[in-house]
Amino acid sequence: MTCVVEIHVPLVPTPGLDSGADAFPWIDQVEDFLVDLEDEGAAEVHDDGEELGDVYVFYIGGETEASLLTATSRVATLDDVPNGVFAITGDGTERRIDQGPGKVVTVSDL
Repeated sequence: MTCVVEIHVPLVPTPGLDSGADAFPWIDQVEDFLVDLEDEGAAEVHDDGEELGDVYVFYIGGETEASLLTATSRVATLDDVPNGVFAITGDGTERRIDQGPGKVVTVSDL
């Protein structure tokens, strides 16, 4: 069975950037990191990330919840990624995990 994890990152601008710079450069950094994981076979990027209210959500899938939560923990430690990252897990049958059953896991619990 395929597991799916939504990685929720608080949509907080990176402090100290030059005027006119992208306020969220960490989004590209996380996307690049997840593509690298996909290239290694450690996870599959399911959809493009998207802004949902006060968080930015990335979608990954894989064989085990544990491996996906490890990836979530690694995302949280990337440079400039804001504190407060959490995951919502599911089995891939939900239309959107945040609208159906799922388990919320904070990075501090990993």
